[in-house]
Amino acid sequence: MVAALAAKDKDRELTIERIVDAPVGLVFKVWSQPEHIVRWWGPKDFTCPSCEMDFREGGAYRSSIRSPDGEDAWMVGHYNEIVEPERIVFTFAWEDADGMRGPQTLVSVTLNAQGEQTKLVFHQAPFDSVEDRDSHQNGWTECMERLEAYVEPLGHAH
Repeated sequence: MVAALAAKDKDRELTIERIVDAPVGLVFKVWSQPEHIVRWWGPKDFTCPSCEMDFREGGAYRSSIRSPDGEDAWMVGHYNEIVEPERIVFTFAWEDADGMRGPQTLVSVTLNAQGEQTKLVFHQAPFDSVEDRDSHQNGWTECMERLEAYVEPLGHAH
């Protein structure tokens, strides 16, 4: 029973690991400043027309992503923990047009320097269902690809 429960919990969490070809301080910076986030936040072909951040423990954020067909999706949350340049933990929930929030998850982004590269571990949980997790997995995977495409040239510019 315990093993089955642990497996079920695994179905409700998402972990994405990447090696980013940029220094850890720079990767942290592009997670912590709105002028950077708007350049890579959201899945492939999405834009980020709005990003408001109070980047401190206890601070709130609210940002939107716009799909290629012009649909806006809003996400909101608070920063629970910030340890520069190693870790950012924040709550995440979708917000509908009426300001109603969907189920809340907890996201942690852990960054470890590996020479001039950064190991990024993205973790989000708990999801209500495997389907919900999988839809986020696709979006966040594309988002991490966009992050890499954005930050790597910046890392080589220095």
